Amino acid sequence: MFTGIVTDLGEVVEVAKRGDTRFVIATHDDPATIAIGASIACSGCCLTAIETGRLPDGRGFFAVEASAETLSKTTLARWQKGTRINLERALKIGDELGGHIVSGHVDGVGEIVSITPEGDSMRFRFRAPAEIARFIASKGSICLDGTSLTVNEVEGLEFGVNLIPHTLKVTSWGASQAGDPVNMEIDMLARYVARLTEFKS
Repeated sequence: MFTGIVTDLGEVVEVAKRGDTRFVIATHDDPATIAIGASIACSGCCLTAIETGRLPDGRGFFAVEASAETLSKTTLARWQKGTRINLERALKIGDELGGHIVSGHVDGVGEIVSITPEGDSMRFRFRAPAEIARFIASKGSICLDGTSLTVNEVEGLEFGVNLIPHTLKVTSWGASQAGDPVNMEIDMLARYVARLTEFKS
């Protein structure tokens, strides 16, 4: 489980396409603190660390593998050397819950429709896949590329959020452009409320 609070901005340094696709991701975390088998949210996708170590430049790294199913349901198929990745280590009992409960299971891939300045912040407008748009509510939570965000407004398949300068600086969002795909995970509470509603109807 995760909270959608990004703790590190990683970078893809190697991509090897075999039976599954292997990604090596540079991190500022001490690789000695990353256990083999640990779950790490990588731009919102929960992946398992299968190797850790140090790169020649001294940075730590961990390696993960993604199946064809994962590549087809997320943005990972677009990752290449140099891609910046929002990272979050798994939640521990007693950790501060600063965002909202996130599973790291991507529900669908959306798209950035527009990015416009709004005060010191940036207003991002997204388009969600039709099958998950009904779970997105104004003032509700959503996880986008591993970042817990609050929805400002919803209009059909589109919705908006504001990102403050700090978030733009410490995550991959600062380099985002209109048209970019994003991993979307809907709020777990919205999922269960919708399921209960189905039973009542």
